[in-house]
Amino acid sequence: MNLDDLRFADFSALDDAVIDWSKTITNLQGLEKTAREGLRGKANKASWKGENATVSKAFVGKTAGEFADAVTQATSIRDILKDTRDELRDWQKKVDAAVERGLAKNLTVTSTGGGFTVTMNIHPDRAAEGTDVPDHTPGDVTALRDEIQGLLDRATESDSSAATALRALVDLAEYGFSGAKYADRDGAVNALREAERLSALAKKDAKDLTAADFDALNGGLRKYAGDELFAERFAEQLGAKGTLRFWADLNTPQLNWKLGHERVDQYDELQRHLGLTLATATQADTAEMAAWKREMVDLGTQSASRNNSATGFQVMSSLMRWGDYDDRFLTSYGGGLIEAEKKYTQNGRHVALAWQHMGMDPLLNRTGSDSGSDPMTGFLKALSNSPGAATEFFNGTFVGKDEDHDFTEEAGGKEVKRELSTFDYLFEERDWPQERDDKGEESIEGRNNLALALEAATTGHRAGEMPTPDTPPHTPAQAGLMADIVASVSDDPERLTKYGHMSDSMGQIASEYLPDINRAISMDVKGNTDKLFPVAGSMADLSQAETTRFLVTIGQSEDAYAAVSVGQAAYMSNLMDYHFSPETQGDESLRYPQAMDRTVEDIAHRNGEVSGILAIGQQEAVVGPAAKEAKDFQDAVAQQKNAWSGAIGTGIGVGVSFIATPVGGAVASGVAGTVSSVVLEHIFQQSETDVLKDASQDAGRLWETNRRETQTSTQIAAQEAARAHGFKEPDSVLDWVTSGTTGGYSSASSNARHMADELETEIQPG
Repeated sequence: MNLDDLRFADFSALDDAVIDWSKTITNLQGLEKTAREGLRGKANKASWKGENATVSKAFVGKTAGEFADAVTQATSIRDILKDTRDELRDWQKKVDAAVERGLAKNLTVTSTGGGFTVTMNIHPDRAAEGTDVPDHTPGDVTALRDEIQGLLDRATESDSSAATALRALVDLAEYGFSGAKYADRDGAVNALREAERLSALAKKDAKDLTAADFDALNGGLRKYAGDELFAERFAEQLGAKGTLRFWADLNTPQLNWKLGHERVDQYDELQRHLGLTLATATQADTAEMAAWKREMVDLGTQSASRNNSATGFQVMSSLMRWGDYDDRFLTSYGGGLIEAEKKYTQNGRHVALAWQHMGMDPLLNRTGSDSGSDPMTGFLKALSNSPGAATEFFNGTFVGKDEDHDFTEEAGGKEVKRELSTFDYLFEERDWPQERDDKGEESIEGRNNLALALEAATTGHRAGEMPTPDTPPHTPAQAGLMADIVASVSDDPERLTKYGHMSDSMGQIASEYLPDINRAISMDVKGNTDKLFPVAGSMADLSQAETTRFLVTIGQSEDAYAAVSVGQAAYMSNLMDYHFSPETQGDESLRYPQAMDRTVEDIAHRNGEVSGILAIGQQEAVVGPAAKEAKDFQDAVAQQKNAWSGAIGTGIGVGVSFIATPVGGAVASGVAGTVSSVVLEHIFQQSETDVLKDASQDAGRLWETNRRETQTSTQIAAQEAARAHGFKEPDSVLDWVTSGTTGGYSSASSNARHMADELETEIQPG
């Protein structure tokens, strides 16, 4: 920026831009509120059917979210423009003041086109008679020149860096809007500068890295991991190959013994912060990041560094355990990883030989859970945070019938090659490499991450979270995967019981497929299961026998038992509310075509059946070889209260086509209570007592205690729903529930009899 550009700059265009962007923000905020409260709010309350349930609702939610990002991006652009305008005005004022001070010393500043000169304004010899010409020294000339040049340099920096930041901000999202938020130009510019400084440190040879370099990287990545401008620039500058080399070499002790000695206890922090930064970077739509993602997949089977044997997939997967990676990148990466798995293991024959950690191999994972040598472990953790990519991954094909492999099945009285989906291979057939944690115990990380990834793939939300009103109903791909899980566990329960750490995820999955499970258990009650158990979206195709075996199996884990039993209580409560509702009763397309006594009895029967089957699993764990304490199951139910505290009022979760009617008036917080909240509060209160203490190691008493508690909670649900909807004789529902619950527990024991030879406990009489 030259002298005249700044001194005579007209900032009215920038003023107009700031005003226009402010108006745009106001308009967008109104649209965002309308989209959030109107569009999304109505979508979440609507009864979606068919494709609309799985496609349109999700589209509405995503569109509403884009308005929020639009507000954020518009605000960042306005604030950067405003900050830059104010800075340039300030530099302009300071230049004018400097010129005036020069005149006071008989110095004039003159533009020369590309630059400027500082000269004497009036030579003393040519001054008018009697005119006193101010004195100045050569130093005054130099000082004025340097001051003005410094001001011009800073003004140029303000202008050029603002342009760089704005271009980078807009480039983050090719379609839609970026969620990056910056209050001023400095915030955005500093993020870009830090990215370039830290990526330069990461490019250094590992032997040259100092403790100070490590601290700068660790602290900088911690601070900026979620900053979109920083993350994109850092990953782009470091490059895919540089990223792999940096982490691989850092974990090769012989390259820098001194740094390892001084900072090895902080390697896990750096691993986390680096992984989070890369996850943020993959969300950017810039051409540079598109190239980075392609190259990362291409480098997957190549050596990450000349200093060790780690491959790109092993290194990158170790960094993928945190953060939300771009779905398209994960899909491409997962495809490349499966091809590498097939290549290195001879289509699944020798997994241990391919990925087994050996003594001299670098320790790529620094969390202490495993070595990081098996790339599937870290990648599955990434999938647990990206439901869409997880669903697509597990539904892919691992090997076909025509490929060279050893997986067979019986068909037509002979053994034939079996086609395996990626789920089939990982859940049933893969011979996972042996791993030890930092305590020397057998690592559970691989299969645990598999369970977490399956949780995300089947539920449509991140593992470890609860569904919300924004969670779309299940898609055909999700429901199909759920059916595969149930069939696989039913076929061989040890696929789960041998790896109990997977059961908590399996329990959460089951708790979000309770409409499907209740339908399967019901065996088409009176030909109207679709009306008794309404489902939005796609339903999992489950058989009664397989569902029974699946429930008995997960019932043996206290965490899974708690998730499903609490979920079933909430689901049953909302069903009562739904069927008592005048809206349901007044719509023939929704109404279950039975009198209310039969409706309540049928709901109670199926609820008792599901609860009874879970109780058989609990008995097996308590009385069988596992010899668990009954109190452990009760405590696990109590712990569900925290998970459900934010979920009560969301109906029956994924697949719900109604929201439970408020009952009991407004509570102190101002949030209306629901039938489910009343029932769950009763269940959680009971879980804090010693109701199961005396029943331990006594199958009969466990059975009766469970039946009695199920009956009580169901009676509460029926009564609350009847009263809420003005049913004339709310107390009459008690007998209907008793009859239904008793019949349900009887059916549960009958359904489980085919498993009697596999169970240690004696099935209770039907």
